[in-house]
Amino acid sequence: MVFSSATFLLIFLPVTMVLYYLVGVALTKSTAVKNFILLIASLVFYAWGEPIYIILMLISICFNYTVGRDIDRLRNDGEVKRAKTLFLLDIVFNLGVLGFFKYADFAVENVGALLGLLVKPLHLPLPVGISFYTFQIMSYIIDLYRGRIPVQKKLTSFALYVSLFPQLIAGPIVKYKDIADQLENRRETVNQYARGINRFVIGLSKKLILANTLGSIYSTIQETGTENLSTLTAWVGIICYTLQIYFDFSGYSDMAIGLGGMFGFRFNENFRYPYIASSVTDFWRRWHISLSSWFKEYVYIPLGGNRRKTPRVILNLMIVWFLTGLWHGAAWNFILWGVYYGVLLILEKYVFAALLEKMPKWLRHITTMICVMIGWVFFSAPTLTDAMRYLGAMFGRASAFIDSDGVYMLLTNFVLILLGVVASVPLYGKLTQYFDERRLSKLRIITTPLLFIVCIIFMISETYNPFLYFRF
Repeated sequence: MVFSSATFLLIFLPVTMVLYYLVGVALTKSTAVKNFILLIASLVFYAWGEPIYIILMLISICFNYTVGRDIDRLRNDGEVKRAKTLFLLDIVFNLGVLGFFKYADFAVENVGALLGLLVKPLHLPLPVGISFYTFQIMSYIIDLYRGRIPVQKKLTSFALYVSLFPQLIAGPIVKYKDIADQLENRRETVNQYARGINRFVIGLSKKLILANTLGSIYSTIQETGTENLSTLTAWVGIICYTLQIYFDFSGYSDMAIGLGGMFGFRFNENFRYPYIASSVTDFWRRWHISLSSWFKEYVYIPLGGNRRKTPRVILNLMIVWFLTGLWHGAAWNFILWGVYYGVLLILEKYVFAALLEKMPKWLRHITTMICVMIGWVFFSAPTLTDAMRYLGAMFGRASAFIDSDGVYMLLTNFVLILLGVVASVPLYGKLTQYFDERRLSKLRIITTPLLFIVCIIFMISETYNPFLYFRF
């Protein structure tokens, strides 16, 4: 079940909302009841698309809940070594489950190719959202072991933290310490609910109106074949994909944050207009913030961060970005994508820092966006070979520099691309501030329903089109 489906919008969400506010808020006024309603709704939401793998998620929830209780007990009893052993076993379990379902086939295929063995991969379907909820579970266990959070003694509250449907499938990755208090003490307000609806509709429009439409252009260009692309067509394609993935993923995050607000939760922001960045470092402070924050806190800093000598800092950065690429997918193009960013960040930090300071901001921005778009070629291509061919088309090794197909694609989609560019910068935020300052924010009462109606029209006219980050 996806947020941009009729099943979710017209059945699941209204039913869940009525039960939550009628039974949980109005009748019982009990957080325990509200959490139970949300937990059942979240399990139904996940089981709708994963009727088998919900068992895996439930096993993971129960196992980590039990281990968390045991780690807390052992630490309180002064049995530090046993607590550490149990903690390490739990990390191995979580990474093992993630590794088996996500990376087993990749490992088998590559080891088989290296040794010249004919090994048949299992080809197991990837459980939806496993990368996200596994990282959430690990944040709980790690912070609990470090003594930074109290143990969660209620199984229903822990299960809700892991399975909460607004951010279960594709983030943001919510650290337990950021939501622990909200699980037990939250208050729903009319203003928060209204802001949640508005944020959800904005995210829905990003997905249905912009991301899907831009994605269809890129798909059409890909189907042409890299050997038939002109340089112009290749650039039109990657610009469309650059906008598509932003609106697709940030749209989901907007919907998740909006849904959370409708149920009284406050999730941290996951995007801060990454395409206005003036450096690659700045880009990653703005893109998928919850993932960057997770790797920084639980991998980079424990490795020593930037407190070590330069060679070790470089090694730490490369480890983190190798893992970041691997987290996104079991394929060499994702790994290369991660390593590519690791190299860029190292070059910015140690080689080009002085040069970047002297460059005008507009030139730094253009350079950054070219680097980002090159990265998206690796990210979006089915194979490394396809990525290299596409890059060749972008940088002169194409059938032609300009052809009629490229001109046609650019002219027919120019308005849409321009709209995408405008929507990817903080213009909406400035307009919102402008309206708020002039007490015109009540216009949302009209604009939000109208935008929702437009989204429904787009939804009816399109086929099933899941979010890009569902495959991670």
